[in-house]
Amino acid sequence: MREKLVRPQFLNFGDEVIAAIAQDMNKNGYACIPGFLNEQQLAQLREQVATEANIHNGQYFAHHGDTALAGSLLVSLKAAPELQSLLQEVYRQGAGQTAPSSEIFPVLRCVQGDSGRRESNCFHFDATLVTALVPVEIPQEGKENERGHLLVFPNLRRVRSNVLINVAEKALVQNAFSRKLISLGIVLRLLRPQRLQLVPGNLYLFWGYRSLHANEPCNPAFRRATAIFHYGDPHAGSLLTSLILTINQHRARRASQVGDHQPV
Repeated sequence: MREKLVRPQFLNFGDEVIAAIAQDMNKNGYACIPGFLNEQQLAQLREQVATEANIHNGQYFAHHGDTALAGSLLVSLKAAPELQSLLQEVYRQGAGQTAPSSEIFPVLRCVQGDSGRRESNCFHFDATLVTALVPVEIPQEGKENERGHLLVFPNLRRVRSNVLINVAEKALVQNAFSRKLISLGIVLRLLRPQRLQLVPGNLYLFWGYRSLHANEPCNPAFRRATAIFHYGDPHAGSLLTSLILTINQHRARRASQVGDHQPV
């Protein structure tokens, strides 16, 4: 993890390309930039995931923020001016204005083991408008519906001017009962989300704040690891938003604690 960062060469996008990316996100629900990570970078992240997977006894973990990811390639990537510029411009295209905060929040998430199933199908809206996801490891074996595909109901809502409306909408769907109903609706084919078959190393961008999304469960024998960059909280500075973020980070730490999910 101490290797010098080899920055991707495609990150310098012009206005027309940025506009096309945002148009794809609006029209198709997402945009894909192939080859965001080179093989060296992908191998570096996979090495980190393998180390953490052993530490967590082959069970689910998620590391949020710079402190938890100190020394990781993700922290180096988020500091790259090209990535910062890309996310800033995509946000501006989507919101029609500059983001209230320029902070990029990195996450390394690994779905594996029995606990990984419990952390799947957890449909939610992100706090930030732009979600940039890089698959690190995606299962290629097993049943098609047990490979952790990304499920997205794209662009279900607008950016809310009132943080209380945002919180109320999130509370309505981000609970165990609603998530079970949504999952059942998908099984019965009453609900038809986009099912993205992710390719490691590509960059996928979507409006995380506006789109309800989750990963499908993985076979416990396999591993699904993703790097995520969250950008542009429309309600940045709100005390309520800060409290929710603190609660979510605390929950993520508890879910990732070694020994919490020991096989019975």
